[in-house]
Amino acid sequence: MKASEIRLMSVDEMQRKLGELTEEIFNLRFRHGIGQLENPRKIKASRRDAARLKTIIKESEK
Repeated sequence: MKASEIRLMSVDEMQRKLGELTEEIFNLRFRHGIGQLENPRKIKASRRDAARLKTIIKESEK
């Protein structure tokens, strides 16, 4: 997810997406731990998307 796409969202949408990503990261880490995750790079991509969302949410609060 690109930062420009995130900036077009409302703060409520960003919060909802952040919750979804947090849940997705949990599930990906669980699946990775039991050996069912085919592409471990998805964890890294999801974590970065969550970080982008958090950054833009903080920027919009200022």
